[in-house]
Amino acid sequence: MIWAIGRSPEVGGLGLEEIGVKQNERGQIIVDEYQNTNIENIYSLGDVIGKVELTPVAIAAGRKLSDRLFGPEKFKTSKLDYDLIPSVVFSHPEVGSIGLTEPQAIEKYGKENLKIYNTSFTAMYYAMMNPEDKPPTKYKLITTGPEEKIVGLHILGQGSSEMLQGFGVAIKMGATKADFDSCVAIHPTSAEELVTLK
Repeated sequence: MIWAIGRSPEVGGLGLEEIGVKQNERGQIIVDEYQNTNIENIYSLGDVIGKVELTPVAIAAGRKLSDRLFGPEKFKTSKLDYDLIPSVVFSHPEVGSIGLTEPQAIEKYGKENLKIYNTSFTAMYYAMMNPEDKPPTKYKLITTGPEEKIVGLHILGQGSSEMLQGFGVAIKMGATKADFDSCVAIHPTSAEELVTLK
């Protein structure tokens, strides 16, 4: 059994109430896009603010805050962009995701403005194994608009973590389905399925 119930912030005993730092109903510290709390010179980031609860996200936010507070002038508006953060569950097989889920994309863009690409296959790595020992590989690409901008990528299968890191860069840069299609496939890999989707 898996419970994905989130976490409660461990902020009791910090004296936040006494100095007036605002928290939401779950006890998470409320901040603006620059990690500022409602009290000047008190900042908060990471899991206690209830955004994306991943260690690399907290590290990235901390670096942006450090750059802004102590770096040169060019970093005075530095902040973390919480859109399109890739994440992976290190299960067997791995599952990874970046961007919107299909229901989120429908809500944001309307079903009529989406084109969804799906594939399901057995990875070549498992070709010589017994059928019952072959884990699934499934990919979904969610695109929107006439240019088919990629707004979601969801992958399940071996190597999803490594694969998603590279595809995450492309999606963060605004990749379209045509961009994926223009990339020559590396054969035999599972990743090639993402650049040959029909």
